[in-house]
Amino acid sequence: MADRVTVIGWDGSPLTAAARSALGAATLVAGAPHHLALPEVPPAAERVRLGSMDVTARRIVGHRGTAVVLADGDPGFFGVVRTLRAPEHGLEVEVVPAVSSVAAAFARAGMPWDDARIVTAHSRDLRRAVNVCRAHTKVAVLTSPGAGPAELALLLGDVHRTFVICEALGTAQEQVTVLTSDKVADHAWRDPNVVISIGGFSAPVAQNSAWMAGGDGGVSAAPRGWALPGHTYGGALAESENAQLRAAQLARLGPRVGDLVWDIGSGSGAASVETARFGAAVIAVDRDADACTRTAAVARRFGVQLQVVHGTAPHVLEDLPEPDTIRVGGGGVPVVAACAARRPERIVTHAATRDEAEAVGRALSDGGYGVECELIQSVDLDTSPAAGWAERQRAVAFFLCGHRIGRPF
Repeated sequence: MADRVTVIGWDGSPLTAAARSALGAATLVAGAPHHLALPEVPPAAERVRLGSMDVTARRIVGHRGTAVVLADGDPGFFGVVRTLRAPEHGLEVEVVPAVSSVAAAFARAGMPWDDARIVTAHSRDLRRAVNVCRAHTKVAVLTSPGAGPAELALLLGDVHRTFVICEALGTAQEQVTVLTSDKVADHAWRDPNVVISIGGFSAPVAQNSAWMAGGDGGVSAAPRGWALPGHTYGGALAESENAQLRAAQLARLGPRVGDLVWDIGSGSGAASVETARFGAAVIAVDRDADACTRTAAVARRFGVQLQVVHGTAPHVLEDLPEPDTIRVGGGGVPVVAACAARRPERIVTHAATRDEAEAVGRALSDGGYGVECELIQSVDLDTSPAAGWAERQRAVAFFLCGHRIGRPF
């Protein structure tokens, strides 16, 4: 194993004295071609061009001498330090950091970034990064070949964002470009690059109230809790949007950052907004134009990002991007069957009668889903002294959840 391993971050500025000292004593230097071309790299040192970090780590483990790994930006932030320190390699490293590429990108844009989401994008899971850009107003994306600005923009589709694209930060070829996402695919972009995605609207936040990075630490106007009563959303809700039913649906959907959730038959927008408040991207679909308008208005009031689609399911679903989970608020068996054909991880819906529940359950089973069904009954009581806890409203519904067979329940 190497006697000493030092990881040096490089942001295009002159190397520090500590970095020059470590590099000058190196017998093995690993890095990208522009790192290996630095004049401070000893001529006699073995040079390893970075490709697979696991392969590089094994080369270092087998080396007898002093190793240095050069990496862009801060190597401890989505960088090589994690791989080198992995238990299978057992390397202890010293780190000489530099300004991270994300910090440099926001500095070039002249923007604060403590409220930004930061994600990495790879071709194998690019849709997760895209879904974060759908759901959040400020996102920094560390791109990779095949998962760059053009691919991000194409997958965003009708969700328009402004991109700040920072190419080759810290090099002579550095360039910063600002474009709307619909124009990005018309250009070729150099690697490496960082994309800052800006757009949508935010909930009101008290000045200087943020205490946690990532955009969730502010004090917003949104009320605490989920499965909130109808008056929170501007009036009475349909029976399919009953608070207790909504709570069960949210519990089974388990929306999270990086997910895309379809809400078909969004109605008032209560379920869509509550799903989006968990950080997931949401597409709300309804055939009623007034319902679409109401959903968009509620989303603005709560400061969450939604894509609202006016149309009738199942036909309108054909051109939508692939979902992770789906809530079906209306449409019955044909819509449930069409959703099952898209193979999301989970589908939640409801039925008013047992016959309808059995039909929906068969559609889920035929589509390759395990089926959970429960009868949910809720009684709303008037607790005022004058009413004497009288029954105000009663709701009964069959709750169904289809979980894709082969996935953990």
